[in-house]
Formats: sequence, C-alpha cells, structure tokens
Amino acid sequence: MAAQPRIPAFVRIFDPLARRLLRMGARLGPNALLTVPGRRTGELRTTPVALVEVGGRRWIAGTFGDVNWVRNLRAAGKGTITVGGRTERLQAVELSRGEAESFFADILGPYVRRSPFAGWMLRSLLHARDVIDDPHEAAERHPVFELHATEA
Repeated sequence: MAAQPRIPAFVRIFDPLARRLLRMGARLGPNALLTVPGRRTGELRTTPVALVEVGGRRWIAGTFGDVNWVRNLRAAGKGTITVGGRTERLQAVELSRGEAESFFADILGPYVRRSPFAGWMLRSLLHARDVIDDPHEAAERHPVFELHATEA
C-alpha cells in the first residue's frame, strides 16, 4: 500500500460526536456505523464510515488508508452496519487494486461529483483529492470493501 493518508485533527474530535448521533438514529449524509470484532481481542469496535450506495450495491472505503477498522474488517470479513437506527449483518469483500480503481473512476467519482459539498469535503477537509481526481492513486492508498447482507 502506498503512503498512508494523513488523518486531519478534526476527525478525532468529530468521530465520537458522529458515533453518538448515529447510534441515536440520526442521519448524517452517507455516514453509517461499522462494527467489527477487533483482530487481536475480538472486542467489538465501532467507527463512523461513509457508506456508498449505488444501484443496489454498497461499499466503504478507507479514506485514511490502512487504519484499524480496515485491518479489523479485513481480518474478520464480517461485521454490522447501522444506518438510521437499523442494524444489518454483513459480509465484506475487499476489492483488488484493479477493482478499486474502477470503483473510484466509475462509481465514487461520479457519486461525489453530484454533490459539491462532498467534493469539497474530500478535497479540502479530508485531504483525499486522489479519490476524485486520480483513481489509480486512490486504489493504491484507499482500501475498498463491497458489503453484502447476510442472514441474521
């Protein structure tokens, strides 16, 4: 994986607030709560993620690279996603680099371009310009998982 993207300081402040609001069922744009078992302890870990839904398919991408939730999801291959107070079990399949590049070029890029605010957030606040402007570089730096619902 290429150089790790920098996590902006405001994320450490915003994440606990977003986690609380999302647990209460608030809708915060495309944000959802991802819960996965820790790869070492097995303890459940919950973090806000941006959930991309297009054409009945769902994905999450590691905006800040190979962070803990990415490594935990990669190890477990499953977890839950909570949106609007509704929790669903899921299986996560990590995309190959080629599949991730296609995801950034054909799905996420057009998805973000429809929302000037989302584009501004990715470019200015999250320092993830490559996600929109350079699908090849994005695939090198940002792991992507496709999510599939599983039976309870």
